[in-house]
Amino acid sequence: MSAHSIHANSSEFPVVRVQNLTVYRGQYAAVQNVSFELHPGTSTAIVGPNGSGKSTLVQAMLGLLPCSAKTVEIFGCPLAHLGKWRQQIGYMPQNFIFDRNFPISVSELVGLGWVKDRGQRASGRYPIPLPWKPDPEKGEAVARALRRVNAYHLRQQAIGTLSGGELKRVLLAYCLVVPRRLLVLDEAFAGVDVQGEVAFYELLKDLMKSEGWTLLQVSHDLEMVSHTCDYVLCLNRSLICSGRPESTLSPENLLATYGPAFGRYHHQH
Repeated sequence: MSAHSIHANSSEFPVVRVQNLTVYRGQYAAVQNVSFELHPGTSTAIVGPNGSGKSTLVQAMLGLLPCSAKTVEIFGCPLAHLGKWRQQIGYMPQNFIFDRNFPISVSELVGLGWVKDRGQRASGRYPIPLPWKPDPEKGEAVARALRRVNAYHLRQQAIGTLSGGELKRVLLAYCLVVPRRLLVLDEAFAGVDVQGEVAFYELLKDLMKSEGWTLLQVSHDLEMVSHTCDYVLCLNRSLICSGRPESTLSPENLLATYGPAFGRYHHQH
């Protein structure tokens, strides 16, 4: 495998293809000349020390931050022309910041992810819902998504009352309420205890298999990454190395990525 690309099968078309991506913050290159590919059904983690550009890379790849790049393609489309295909990307940011006093329930939050195809509406296959009339199809989709993440019992609860682990599962339900092909998680387990993290990983593994998701995640948990991910990218502003966890997460590569203090990034269970 090339040190700067990821291939599940060379005959498969990549879900994501990034070539020579660079992000500047002022005069500082937060991410420099990074290239990689993600193929269907694979799980890939980005690891590296704090300040190494992990979140910046993910946000630039999704078009949330300006960047320069030779190529950024998702589903074979240039980022600027994704259009309706953006609906097939689920994204969970590192920090979901909201006013905990805002009066919105779990069901209402998950329902914000419900988007019907406009072409189907225009063809008459789906009636346009009236604002004062409940949409049974949307309600069923929300309930189904919440059940799949074991959060249906929270449906009427205000989101400001949720624990960290409960909120993560509700955000995952948001990603499930319509079909997705790519799921991007930025430190999804921040604020979740170890027991909740293990349960979330098991849930995520089951959903990947049933939904056919391609998964990209930013993580600090090298042990969990080594046991659950197909591929790993070691990042410290530039891409240090990439490949299967068993070969990529070697002491030599970790030293090159994290520096002499890399041992502190191991997460003990």
